[in-house]
Amino acid sequence: MEEVLCNVEFIKENIEFIARIQSDLGGTREYKGPSFEEVLEQIVIDLQEEFETY
Repeated sequence: MEEVLCNVEFIKENIEFIARIQSDLGGTREYKGPSFEEVLEQIVIDLQEEFETY
C-alpha cells in the first residue's frame, strides 16, 4: 500500500530558490536560498530528522 509522506514544490523566483514542503508530521514550511543545492540540503536534513521518528 502506498502512502504519501510529503509534498515538495521547488520554485525559482528571480535569483532565489524556494522550496515548499507539506507533511502530516511537520506541517507546511518554506526554505529559501541563493542556490538549488543549498535549499535541497536544508530539505534533506529537515526530512531526515522528521522521518527518523516516523
